[in-house]
Amino acid sequence: MHHSPAVDLAAAVRARQVQAIDVVESCLSAIRARDGDLGAFLTVDGDGARAAAREVDARVAAGRDPGRLAGVPIALKDNLCTRGLRTTAASRMLEAYLPPYDAHVVERLRAEGAVVVGKTNLDEFAMGSSTENSALGRTVNPWRRSHVPGGSSGGSAAAVAAGLVPLALGSDTGGSIRQPAAFCGVTGLKPTYGRVSRYGLIAFASSLDQIGPLARTAEDAALLLEAIAGRDPRDPTSVDRPVEPWRSAIDRGLGGLRIGVPSEFLPESLDPEIGAAVREAIGALESLGAVVRAVDLPHAPLSIPVYYLVANAEASSNLARFDGVHYGRRSSAARSLEEVYSLSRSEGFGAEVKRRILLGTFALSSGYAEQYYVHALKVRRRIREDFDRAFESVDVIAGPTSPVPPFEIGSKVDDPLAMYLCDLFTAPANLAGVPAITLPCRPRADGLPNALQLHARPFEEATLLRVAGAFQRATGHHLRRPPEPPR
Repeated sequence: MHHSPAVDLAAAVRARQVQAIDVVESCLSAIRARDGDLGAFLTVDGDGARAAAREVDARVAAGRDPGRLAGVPIALKDNLCTRGLRTTAASRMLEAYLPPYDAHVVERLRAEGAVVVGKTNLDEFAMGSSTENSALGRTVNPWRRSHVPGGSSGGSAAAVAAGLVPLALGSDTGGSIRQPAAFCGVTGLKPTYGRVSRYGLIAFASSLDQIGPLARTAEDAALLLEAIAGRDPRDPTSVDRPVEPWRSAIDRGLGGLRIGVPSEFLPESLDPEIGAAVREAIGALESLGAVVRAVDLPHAPLSIPVYYLVANAEASSNLARFDGVHYGRRSSAARSLEEVYSLSRSEGFGAEVKRRILLGTFALSSGYAEQYYVHALKVRRRIREDFDRAFESVDVIAGPTSPVPPFEIGSKVDDPLAMYLCDLFTAPANLAGVPAITLPCRPRADGLPNALQLHARPFEEATLLRVAGAFQRATGHHLRRPPEPPR
């Protein structure tokens, strides 16, 4: 049952064809059997999941609405707060943290009948592109155990790809939903900034962070988005727009839809297999009735320096609270107030988090803020204007998700710049605040996944899901499953 689409599982539970407790037991059994070598989960909450499933079954038996996600198991990236359930952000700083409240999206999931089975691994504080920066263990790619699953939502993507759960939530600051979805061969959606409340998300970069679905199909991603989207007064950046019936967009055709292809997303230096697969995918959309034309995003190549200035500056500010006094780990070796600060942060943060805090603090420092941070904000505006201008003539912008294929574990850990460049095609959407979705397309010759990325105008997730649904019905690439691990 854990391999079934979420929409089918929820419908079966509502129709009393299957009980939620049986669905959850199936997932928990798969996690026990397969996650030992995968490392997707940091915490599995079997007792809590069983209790939630029984509550769903009780609602169904009493004739009450069990919610649109009735009995569907879901995994949560471990930077989303869960009341009474350990939430670590994969950091020693929060290794023992038990939040006293649920994140807004977790509240919504519980109200809609979803069953939280556990918390998934990530790069520490969501800072990374491979899930190798986790302080609490490493996640591997279910397609090939010697390769990374992408990051920072690598645990969520791996759990869905391996069939441990049908749905998962991730967060996306510069590609952290879409890049691991691409590496693991699943569907990943970054909603428009403000579409989903960030209340209860442990902040990395507040003007960029957005929570979104990872699923096997566009329809399942639409179902999950319907459950978590909507205005939340506790997050002043969440937008008061209606939750749309996004699943209804899945069945619409592509006749007359205009797809823009920027040359900036298909440079000559792009991995040849990625370029060929993406061009083939765009051709498939054209054969379904879409009109393809060239567009320009001239400032897109500047996204990496802009992103790493803006994101690190905001991280420097957001992570200042973890000082051994207000929040987080306090060093037992500290003998003075100065040592409380210095030792707690030195012991609690990993190397990549320290690097980004230092870079962000420098970018905000006196005499340099105007030269670096403020200048980056000006270029960020240009990137948004490029998207606005392109969307005057097209409905969707297409390209690859990652400039590189899934890479071997350890191959980039000593080269931070090479790791940062993995965000080349994903960071622009965060800087511009537009929605974007990643879909599996024709795989590589060695069997590893390739992915197509689509962007749309702000709050036009329906357009993305319309195109994604049509592509998946026509190609079936999303139906591929990783090989079963050796017993």
